[in-house]
This record gives sequence, C-alpha cells and structure tokens, in this order.
Amino acid sequence: MQRFAATSEAIRATPKKLEKTALVADYLKSRTVEEAAVSAVFLSGRPFPAWEETTLQIGGRWLWTIIAELAGKDEKELTAAYRRTGDLGAVAADVLPQRSEQGLEVLEVESAFRQIAASRGPSSKAAVVRGLLIRATPLEAKYIVKIMTGDLRIGLKESLVEEAIARAYLATLFEVQRANMLSGDIGGALRLAAEGRLPEARMRLFHPLGFMLASPVESAEEGLGYFAEAVVEDKYDGIRAQAHISGGEVKLFSRTRDEITESFPELPPALAGLPRDAILDGEIVAWEYPGERTDASGVVAGSVPGLSGQRLADPGHARPFGLLQQRLGRKRVSGRLLREIPVAFLVFDVLYANGELLIDLPLGARVRILDSLLSAPREMVPPRGPGASLSQATQTALAFEAEGEPDPGVKASLIRAPVFRASSVDDLEQLFSAARDRGNEGLMIKDLNSPYTPGKRGKSWLKMKRELATLDVVVTSVEYGHGKRIAVLSDYTFAVWDRNKDRLVNIGKAYSGLTDAEIARLTTWFLAHTIDDQGFRRVVEPAIVLEVAFNNLMKSDRHDSGYALRFPRIVRLRPDKSPADADTLERAEEIYEQQG
Repeated sequence: MQRFAATSEAIRATPKKLEKTALVADYLKSRTVEEAAVSAVFLSGRPFPAWEETTLQIGGRWLWTIIAELAGKDEKELTAAYRRTGDLGAVAADVLPQRSEQGLEVLEVESAFRQIAASRGPSSKAAVVRGLLIRATPLEAKYIVKIMTGDLRIGLKESLVEEAIARAYLATLFEVQRANMLSGDIGGALRLAAEGRLPEARMRLFHPLGFMLASPVESAEEGLGYFAEAVVEDKYDGIRAQAHISGGEVKLFSRTRDEITESFPELPPALAGLPRDAILDGEIVAWEYPGERTDASGVVAGSVPGLSGQRLADPGHARPFGLLQQRLGRKRVSGRLLREIPVAFLVFDVLYANGELLIDLPLGARVRILDSLLSAPREMVPPRGPGASLSQATQTALAFEAEGEPDPGVKASLIRAPVFRASSVDDLEQLFSAARDRGNEGLMIKDLNSPYTPGKRGKSWLKMKRELATLDVVVTSVEYGHGKRIAVLSDYTFAVWDRNKDRLVNIGKAYSGLTDAEIARLTTWFLAHTIDDQGFRRVVEPAIVLEVAFNNLMKSDRHDSGYALRFPRIVRLRPDKSPADADTLERAEEIYEQQG
C-alpha cells in the first residue's frame, strides 16, 4: 500500500496526462495481477468494483472522530489541520503518528473494506476502520481515507486508468474500455488484459451502462444544423432511468447508476413481461392518466403519429417534477403516494436485446428493434415485494392492494415516447410549442445515424429548452436561517467544478426554493455530514446537488470562482445527479459571455 500511496502522490504532482498514465502503467506492471486488479479499482476512486452493490456506509463524521481519537487531537486542532489541507485524507496524513511496524498490503486494505461493508452498525464498522488506520503509515492512511470517502482527487480519471491498463498489458484501449463498460469492473478488465482474453468480455445485466448525454442548443436553427436526419422527442421533466429486464426480474438505475427500483415498486411488473432480456433507456415521470388506450402489445403508444406508429388515444401527460421528487429515496413507498403520484416509464431507446449489445448500431436501427420488442406478445408478471398483491391488471395499467388498505387503483405504464420528424425550423418551433403546451421542458433532437455513446456528451443528441439560466451545483457549506428558520440549516453556499485544478469553487449562495420538509430532511443530513463545525456555519461533505436559477452572472471576488450569481434561487434538488455531474466553471464562463 505504501507503493500505491507513493505512486498516487506522484500522479497528483504532475498535470501531464501522459505522465500520469505512465506512472499508473509502471505501477500496475510491478504488482501481481490480483494486486494490480484491486489497485485499478482503488485508482478509479472506489473501494469496490462499480457493478457491485457493496457500500462501506461509514460517514465522514465517523472518520473525523476516529482520526481525532487516533491522533490525540481535539476538535480545534483537527479543524486547523483541515483548513490547511482542505481534505480529510490529507488531514489523516498530517496528524496521525508514525509508528514502528506500520504498513499494509493492497489486498489487506481491500479485505478490510469488505469487512467494514459486512459489519452491522456504526460502532462495529468504526472498530474495523480504527484497526485499519492504526496499522497504516500516515501516507497509506491518507489514501485509505480518500478511497473510503470517494474523494481521491489526484487528477486521475478512470479513462486514464483504462489507458494505463492497455499500455501495461499491450492491449488496445478500445478492448479495455469495452470490457470495463460491459462488466462494470475495471479490475476484471485488467485480469482479462493480463491473460490476453479481453475479447471474451460479456455484458453483465443489472450493471448500469453510462447514459448517453445531450448538448444544449439555443435555437431551432442550431438544432437542425448538426446532422441531416433528425428525429425529435419531448424532453420530459423526470428522472432519467435505465431498466434492466431478465427472466421476470427488473431493476431500475438512475443517471448516477444508483438503483432506484424501491422508489417505484409498481414499475417492475409493468416491465417484466417483455419477451426477451433487455436494457431500456427512458424517463420516469409523474403521470396524469386519462382514459388511455393501449395497442395489442399492451404498451401505451404516442398520441401523435411518428416513427412509433399509428395514432392512438392520448395516454396522458407529465406532471411537475416536484411531485416525483416525493417518491425518491424511500425504502418503502406508502400506498397514499402510490395512489396520489402515479408514474410512467417513457422509453425511447434500447441498449441490449436478443442477447446482443446494440449501442454500436445507429439510432434508426435501435428504434426499429425497440418497436419490435414492445410490439411482441407479453406475459403478465405479478408484482413483487411485501404487502403487494395483484387485484386487477392489464399490461400497462396495474392496480395493487397495499397491505391493510382497500384497492387503491395504482397505475404504472410502460409508454413508448412519441417520436416525430422535423425538416425545417418552422417544424421544430411547432413541435417545441406543442411540447411546452403538454407541460414538458422542451425537445430532444437526435441524429438517426448516431450510435449510443455511454457517458459521453456530444452533438448527436441535442436538448432545446428556453428558460432562465440554470446551473447544477454542489453544496459546500450551510448556515442556520433566520426567523422561523433559525433552527434549521437553510442557507446554502454552492460550487461548480474548476476542471483545470480538479476542485470545487464557490459561485453563489441561496436560501429560497425548497419546501420546509426538504429543508428539514437536509438539515438532518448536513448535521450528520459536517466536516467543520464553525458554529453558525458548517462546512459539509460536497455530496448534495442542486439546480439553481439566476438572472445573470457577474464577475466578483466574493467567491473563489471569480463569479457570483445575481438573484440565485433553488429550482430543485437533484438526487439523480452525483457531485461529479455538476456544472463547470467553463460553463459559467460561457453563460457570462452569452450575456454580452
């Protein structure tokens, strides 16, 4: 582990990507294959491979307390160390004592991580962490803490680790990237590379692929300027989701690749009857159901003719995102919420079907496969989970009886998102107006000839919205409010990414836009994830993502970004996004320039 830590220090010290890649490749070649495989996972900033559902479940505050105890430091001394370094791992290296007979192997650390994950309760987890850090050198402890908190911050992206694997084992980068994408295990990809077996990598279902992302356009003219053959869909204000379906089992994953099935327990039965294993890309939306009609497959189709076929009755329309937000993050959704906030899964792409990965096919071919998949005869699969029983069913409108309650008539639909064509600016403007009239955000404009590129944002998919400027930001510190909010943490300072320095830089502060219930829940979270308690103000773990709107952007030395937002207000929480998905300083600079 000392060699791992020393290599990580060297990687952090150089800004040159080629040098970083060379350092990683040399390190990997110097280790056994098993050590190198585990190290590859660690260098990607994770304690476990991406496909695993295993988590450590030990918060920053517990780590803070353990480090203080082992170092014999009080809160004031530890806070001073944090202010010097700005990083809990660096604090550990700064304050933990050097002892004789310290030193760990990479595989020992991985074993300890699994023991932490398997331990029940914070005290038993803390005991394992304490034992691990006692045996580690200060430099090893630095990187153990960094991996545990998911905050490696040495300027090393997973893509560079993939390049290093290709270099170390004389493989092609494409083969390494493909194996990692299919399996969700960069360590597994390394093992295959070391054995010369990368072409044998196979798709691991129930491991989410990266989502293809869209770039914003400012006008209809720009929206039609990038490719010759365009199709158009409504842009829905919901949660982007990937559905994995196999043998009657269904799991739903958010854009952050977190499983969200438990938040939408009524959707799996609506999806499980597909005749073949599949991975679908779509949007979960709070849905208003009129008297909808389905086609022969039981899939609710679009109300307007397009690529997806004939005109059918209106299947309903999307409701505001704020309603859907009430469904997120719950281990058990009440019968009341199931009744009052029904949802639909609007599917617009297929990534895997018939035992084959489809992402290399052009969108036009994937559309045809998707429509064929949805039109095939389907079996009804009863709902799973405690307290749920099927009382009435069609393929797409399901009614459940929650335990102890009368028939609540819960609905859940798989809806084929309507698809249109636009060949002129006027066509696109009319479609945009119609989408807005339906209560949707705007339009998605897609190249029919484009492959599906997981995790990448290019010009093959475009999004057209017209609204006040917004940024996705990360909360870095919080303060107690005033008046009726004096007892809750309601004032949030937030940041965007400075990618050149690989750090978050503050850009604004807001206190309006969230409900009292949301503020109360966040207060509980912030209290448990405080890094530095300064009394009225708390520095917190940078994990909460907000969408904020503002009137304009000003240059200012008030924040370390060099900018400040004018009249910022919180649009909504973004639990579907990770801190890494937040906007960048470059995006803020673009908005500033666009203001003229």
